[in-house]
Amino acid sequence: MVPEKIADVSLENILQIFTLPEKPDSTLAKMEKQISEDRNLFFSEHIISQKKTLNDMEQDFSNSAIPEQPEFISKHAQHLLDALVAHSAYTSSPSFVGHMTSALPYFLMSLSKIMIALNQNLVKIETSKAFTPLERQVLGMLHRLIYSKNETFYSKRMHNSKYSLGAFCSGGTIANITALWVARNNALKAQGNFTGIEKEGLFRAIQYYGYSGLAVLVSERAHYSLKKAADILGIGQEGLVMIKTDSDHRIDCIDLQNKITTLRTKKVKPFAIIGIAGTTETGNIDPLTELAAICRKENCHFHVDAAWGGATLMSNNHRHLLDGIELADSVTIDAHKQLYIPIGVGMVLFKKPDITNSIEYHAQYVLRKGSKDLGTRTLEGSRSGIVMLVYASMHIIGRLGYELLIDQSIEKAEHFASLINQQSDFELLSQPELCLLTYRYIPHRIQKILSMASEKEIIEINALINELTKFIQKRQRDIGKSFVSRTKLNPVKWKRIEIVAFRVVLANPLTTLDILKDILIEQRKIALQDAKLNARIRSLF
Repeated sequence: MVPEKIADVSLENILQIFTLPEKPDSTLAKMEKQISEDRNLFFSEHIISQKKTLNDMEQDFSNSAIPEQPEFISKHAQHLLDALVAHSAYTSSPSFVGHMTSALPYFLMSLSKIMIALNQNLVKIETSKAFTPLERQVLGMLHRLIYSKNETFYSKRMHNSKYSLGAFCSGGTIANITALWVARNNALKAQGNFTGIEKEGLFRAIQYYGYSGLAVLVSERAHYSLKKAADILGIGQEGLVMIKTDSDHRIDCIDLQNKITTLRTKKVKPFAIIGIAGTTETGNIDPLTELAAICRKENCHFHVDAAWGGATLMSNNHRHLLDGIELADSVTIDAHKQLYIPIGVGMVLFKKPDITNSIEYHAQYVLRKGSKDLGTRTLEGSRSGIVMLVYASMHIIGRLGYELLIDQSIEKAEHFASLINQQSDFELLSQPELCLLTYRYIPHRIQKILSMASEKEIIEINALINELTKFIQKRQRDIGKSFVSRTKLNPVKWKRIEIVAFRVVLANPLTTLDILKDILIEQRKIALQDAKLNARIRSLF
């Protein structure tokens, strides 16, 4: 038996991995070539449909010791192919319609190489140079998409160190936190002998202003990141006041106004109201114009979480769905959703470019006063140059290209909703506004029984259907041909009891109507596979 070769530990060999590329016949080079030539073929060949269990995969990654000995690159590349790639989620598959991830434009892979090789750090011009003005321009482009200011506005402010039109973040969570951080600090700013919350802290700020607490108001369909924001900003999760929604999953403005009145009687300051432009579960859009009017009346910061729906502004055919977003003080948009950029890049844009002065920080060694470094007004410090990919996509795809992508995704969701409505054994739970929708499998006879059932019977029957929905979703995921996610809703139609629903996101332009038909066929077949559960359901007839 030939002994296995061991990589030589020498400075010369270590230096080679910094200076010499892999040879064309190496495992890594072959993998790279295959991905470049046909990414989908590579993944379909190497990602195994019948995946290992989570426990089995944990065993593959159970060694907590850092390896002492270097490993040959080809050997490790093969290990990654076998242990990691083979059992990864095939997120670019056109039948993977459960989450925001999608197929990506091919040119991004080549540009990503350049981005990684440059390894810019956008915290500071000294480590980013051309990337900082590039980021300022992209923020200006997105600001203009939302707020439509004139050319003079942007020529005076886009590259001015006194202003920041927004901030790039690692995702919508940080973007939302940044927006509320700005809102909180401006609500508790320096006044009289009080030097501001950023210097004296939350307790002294509330004490000075005479409040008993602070609150942010948002619909019950809010993204979970807002709970994190409430925690981090010191208002607590109880300070995140949930407002009930209507039958279309939009915020109920009457309930909102009543909650504000109640808070004020308790001396709780509502410093921000959030409108959602594309809820995570159903893709519905709050009445933004009405919310803006309430914010003006109540002197609240108006933030719009458009992580999902913001890209819709690219389509002149559908941007009216977001009417009122231009009235927001701040807006979150995620580029890794329908701008088709890799995970993770989000942005927060501010209507007034000087509003971020309340979160401005400096350091003598890196972020000096007067510098144009965007890191002075961002929650995150070191950030990659992923803005390069956003910039490139905006030019290569263009607004008209994005319009086509947005339009086809919405049209596809409408077709799928129509297809679901045509099935006697499926129920559409949310009519799509964007490219998201929810539905469930429910036998036609059960639907008839539910239409005549008492409230107690409705609860009991839906509990069984919820179990069936979970079974179908898990089984379909394990089979690996397709994937839909699931969530929980409280539809008005079913007396607001908890319903488990399939959730579909139709952002991938490669997803066809035939694939969607096959998903329903597969779900119908899977529904018959749990004999015990089906026996319990049949007992209802």
